[in-house]
Amino acid sequence: MLHLALRMAAHRITALLAVACAVLGGAALITTTGVLAESGLRSQLPPGRLGGADVVVAAAQEFHPSGDLPLALPERATVPARLVDRLAALPGVTAAVGDIGFPAALVDGRGRITPVGEDPGTAGHGWSSTRLLAHARVAGRAPSGGDEVAVAAGTGLAVGQRVDVVANGRPSASYRVSALVGAPGAGLWFADGTAARLAARDAGSAGPRAGTVDLIGLRTDEGAGARVAAAVREAVAGTGLEVTTGADRGEAVAPGVGSARSLLILLAGSLGGIVLLITGFVVAGALGVTIAGQRRDLALMRAVGATPKQIRRLAAAQSTVVAAIALVPGVAVGYLLAGRFRELLADRGVLPPELPLSFSPLPALATVLLVVTAVRLSARCAAWRTSRMPATEAVAESRSEPRTPSRGRTLAGLLLILGAGALSVVPLLSRTVLGASVTSMAGIIAAIGLALSGPALVRSAGEAAVRRLRPGTAAPTWLALSNVRAYALRLSGVVSPLAMGVVFVLTYTLTQTTVLAATSEDTRTGTLAQYELTAPALGGLPDGTLSAVRDVPGVRAAAPAGTTTVVWQYEELGDPVAESAPAPILAPDARGVLDLGVTDGDLDRLTGATVAVSGEAARTRDAGVGKRVRLVLGDGARVEARVVAVYDRGLGFGPVVLSRELAAGHTTTGLDQRVLVRTDGTAQAGRGLAALAADRPGLTLASTAPDASGADTPPEVWINLAVVVVLLGYLLLSIANKLVAATAQRRTEIAALRLVGTTPRQIRAMMRREAAVVAAAALACGLLLSAVPLALLGQGFLGHPWPAGPVWLLPVVAATVTATAYLTIELPTRHALRTPPAEGLRTG
Repeated sequence: MLHLALRMAAHRITALLAVACAVLGGAALITTTGVLAESGLRSQLPPGRLGGADVVVAAAQEFHPSGDLPLALPERATVPARLVDRLAALPGVTAAVGDIGFPAALVDGRGRITPVGEDPGTAGHGWSSTRLLAHARVAGRAPSGGDEVAVAAGTGLAVGQRVDVVANGRPSASYRVSALVGAPGAGLWFADGTAARLAARDAGSAGPRAGTVDLIGLRTDEGAGARVAAAVREAVAGTGLEVTTGADRGEAVAPGVGSARSLLILLAGSLGGIVLLITGFVVAGALGVTIAGQRRDLALMRAVGATPKQIRRLAAAQSTVVAAIALVPGVAVGYLLAGRFRELLADRGVLPPELPLSFSPLPALATVLLVVTAVRLSARCAAWRTSRMPATEAVAESRSEPRTPSRGRTLAGLLLILGAGALSVVPLLSRTVLGASVTSMAGIIAAIGLALSGPALVRSAGEAAVRRLRPGTAAPTWLALSNVRAYALRLSGVVSPLAMGVVFVLTYTLTQTTVLAATSEDTRTGTLAQYELTAPALGGLPDGTLSAVRDVPGVRAAAPAGTTTVVWQYEELGDPVAESAPAPILAPDARGVLDLGVTDGDLDRLTGATVAVSGEAARTRDAGVGKRVRLVLGDGARVEARVVAVYDRGLGFGPVVLSRELAAGHTTTGLDQRVLVRTDGTAQAGRGLAALAADRPGLTLASTAPDASGADTPPEVWINLAVVVVLLGYLLLSIANKLVAATAQRRTEIAALRLVGTTPRQIRAMMRREAAVVAAAALACGLLLSAVPLALLGQGFLGHPWPAGPVWLLPVVAATVTATAYLTIELPTRHALRTPPAEGLRTG
């Protein structure tokens, strides 16, 4: 069977090339998705400043919902400081260090901030934390008093030199440099007592994190690491603390960085569905064209005694051989594409640069299994009709198409189109990002429905067009329309993938731009403040910034604001659900700088254990005013809060807003991230704020107006658009190969037309008209299938029945479809016309 399959494949190179290209591109995309998923599960961060610790004890930084993937908690959770002495007493432990991190930065002689460490929010540490560094090079001595500090060797400072330091929001103070430290993840090191006081972690502090440390690092005797780790796990059992060793230590360095692995899993999950759907569609379509071109060969084999099962096995074997050849480069390209995609994610700030990808044979094995299964199944389905027909009927039909398209197939396609229309209603009911994502899925489902019902629709349209032809119609036009009617299956096979490309581009791109426009509109109309003050290089705003802003002439209102992450636990249809979302942190005075569109309740009551929720969340989660909601804060603390307000602008401000008191002690730095300022609109007020920012090191003044250059566009949008471009390239390449194969298989038809007197010019004219029909049908179907989902999306998100997006998108799509149809039909036709008619009939 394999030998016969190879011989058949050798005579159908052009047609099988379309299958090879479809398999190669699909394998690359599936492998890329697999690498991302595996990296999210197995990739490890480098240990960084914990490289010298053999065992690390830290609080869990993930929330594990029932029956779902863990959700990252990016705010640092703390460990009781009293545990340090207890662990230090364990056998085999040579040093136990309670590490704390807090905002710290250097101020140079000209009042400019010199960032130290990878994260200004946790750059300050106690001197004992240097014992956790791997191969640290220390020049000088440990800080011994409240006015000494050790700095990174790369700062250009010298031992004995004095330097100004801003620590944890306090005013700048002068310190003497006691040591230079050269090591990865360097920062600022203070005397242990000074660090605890600056971070408000000492036992006598009134801060919410008094008596705690961020993590505990243990150094052990040579070869005792595993034994000590087991003893530590026993000692902290039941406390919720995690014990890590080896490559897992990197997870404890920075919780926000470790949460990027969860993002990779979510990204792979969201990509996986659409990649598998499009790959299956393209591969099945290419195999359909290929097997259709071999119907005569298969029918003759039936006539000489081949059983239906043998025919299907032969089709599957032939396709598997081609797939096996294309899988090797496809998988290799997939691994390379995954690396490039990771670089894109890192450049856009979606992933930390230090997070590597995890490479193993598993994605390749999964790709081979999925693709080979899809190819064999598609080949058997494509050969099913020919294999089941009586031999005489199979030979008779081998040069034509079935007279009537399958009713079951047509009905299934129409039901899919109707189902997609029903699915498109979701954005009207749910004004959320998840609700908007249904739009693109509805378009793809409708395109699949078109592929199933296409032959019946094309045949009906062709018959209607032929009946309306006038007697004087040109011969090429009559021939083109007759071919549309007689070969509806063939025509729909090339119209459907082109229409899917149109649907895919329009729905995916315009969904992104519409959601972005709706979010921007919510944010723009809800932000009353004209300015915001931040201090990114300091890790947070210094104390006294808010009062100083309010004293500036022309300032009407100023309020602090921050952002954290919460996990909202609620019930949906009786089942527990947990959703992670960003949450603003606001005080009652925020109503002077923000207008959330409150429809019930009042932000004046946003104090204590209270929250405000979006109208969408209030409706779907039974969280109206007065209700109590269960939340997990960004550091894992479980709280129950009362809803005091419901607001409309959930896209711009998220599903939930926390009070400052509720979030206090549950963020990594504890500092305000920004101050929003509303002025009287005069230039004098703006100059006053600019002077304030210039006078205080580290402060940055910016306008809250949207950036017209697109710099404020969320990185996720660029990532999604990059995915669209890659998938579109795969679709177009596969469609082009499919069209070339379909046209090349018409050599016999072209030769027969020439033998009965049709001139090459008339044949070219006929094929151009067919190309025009293909392009027009693909554009019309794509636009019709996209129109309903996009109209409902626009109505639900923007209040009018059209989406937001670039005006040039539709002309570019139309030009691309037209050029693809014309070139992939015109070029193979010209090549076929170079073959003598008799030779074309013999080899066709």
